Amino acid sequence: MAKQNRAVESLEMTAPVLPNPAFWRGRKVFLTGHTGFKGGWLALWLQQLGADVTGYALAPDTEPALFDLADVAHGMRSVIADIRDADAVALALASAQAEIVLHLAAQPLVRASYADPLTTYATNVMGTANVLEAARHVRSVKVVQVITTDKCYDNREWEYPYRETDRLGGHDPYSNSKACAELVVDSYRRSFMREAGIHLASARAGNVIGGGDWAVDRIVPDCIRALLAEQPIDIRSPGAIRPWQHVLEPLSGYLVLAEQQYADAAGALASGFNFGPESSGAVPVGELAAGIVRHWGQGQLNISGDPHKLHEAGTLKLDISKARVRLGWRPRWDFDKTLHHTVDWYRRVLCHGESARQVCLAQIADYQTLAQP
Repeated sequence: MAKQNRAVESLEMTAPVLPNPAFWRGRKVFLTGHTGFKGGWLALWLQQLGADVTGYALAPDTEPALFDLADVAHGMRSVIADIRDADAVALALASAQAEIVLHLAAQPLVRASYADPLTTYATNVMGTANVLEAARHVRSVKVVQVITTDKCYDNREWEYPYRETDRLGGHDPYSNSKACAELVVDSYRRSFMREAGIHLASARAGNVIGGGDWAVDRIVPDCIRALLAEQPIDIRSPGAIRPWQHVLEPLSGYLVLAEQQYADAAGALASGFNFGPESSGAVPVGELAAGIVRHWGQGQLNISGDPHKLHEAGTLKLDISKARVRLGWRPRWDFDKTLHHTVDWYRRVLCHGESARQVCLAQIADYQTLAQP
């Protein structure tokens, strides 16, 4: 442990590793979930890096949607289909002849998983199995990365951040389905991928925020909708602690990990990696909402509570030491800068009428060029 701490301290003196445009230029990438919030941002970043991207996902399920506002499909091939359809996944992946597979497609909401657990498991578990099964039969594939979540751990409501070696679990169907997906990844890695010469890893991000998210029952979209309507922001769980991070933070981690997986002849990186914020980014929901109001310039909070509240974790933090030491990755934007860029996106696009695509690309460029925080 002391040796690891010294390694972390030495890395603090160097600039964080960022995605390498030379690696991605012309690289064929198969990206699932490109019509969603994180997937849309990642598709735009890959396009900016010069990658040859094929996306596979259902049509957006929100109105508006980042996919439409930012014209994400421009500059890539977009396949609108269901991740639960194994034959369609196999056909699309074989047609793409990709070297790198990034699997983000999912049913991503805790409360929706209570309403429809079977669809959640079918999408998050069997959908993952469909991608892995298809990938192992495509000879061009060299790297596969499955994106799960910080909620895949067996949450004990303790103050310690979770490490990659901690027990998997999950109380609600969403969290549990992502833990199951991690087990599917581990089985495919041991049973098939090593023999096929495919480097398979998983990535577990914290609570991701940023411009362009319109999902229901997520705190930032709920805040923005209330602010635009000049209504108080209802806060159900103001004390719940989450590891908040801007969407570009974990995406940079996914890209850096994929690059290093590609060069990892020994398969030493074929495992799970946490990509979360610094410890200062793990704050209560109420503090996040108050910060959004502060950056917006006006607004009120209403601590409403919920007598019919479904179970969600109260405290969740991630230990990112492994990504720091093994990959040289670390977060670049602190909590306040994360809030600034999130609110600034919505203000520029919704209030000032700027192009959502151009604002996304400008923030990506800013993230890549700013000096370390």
